[in-house]
Amino acid sequence: MKNKLVLVLLTISLGVNLYILGKWFLFEQWYEPTLEEEIILSEMIPKTVKSEDYKQIANKENIIAIGSGIDRNKGGAFPYYFGISVRTDKQTYIFSCNNEKCSKMENDQWAYSIYQDEDPRLPFVK
Repeated sequence: MKNKLVLVLLTISLGVNLYILGKWFLFEQWYEPTLEEEIILSEMIPKTVKSEDYKQIANKENIIAIGSGIDRNKGGAFPYYFGISVRTDKQTYIFSCNNEKCSKMENDQWAYSIYQDEDPRLPFVK
């Protein structure tokens, strides 16, 4: 009886540890920024707002939110896996660095915007 209990506890412990390790290896290490990367991303947002592509978008569409993220899975070296997403009511524009020194930000990807079908999530403005 005691051996079965120890075996069950060992199996549960091993399963939980494999789950945590697998979650980190498959998802978090590729898409979660480190503390240093969060600082870099926060410095990229003002550069995005000052860029010509952003100003053109701001003149044409209603900008609702600006977010940041990383995607190491898409390949490329530092800083090309960083992205700043500018969400409007029509589309999401993804900005990234145009060179290794990240002297300018440019819009190089587009995505669907949840705000085409939904209202902004903040309850302050209707």
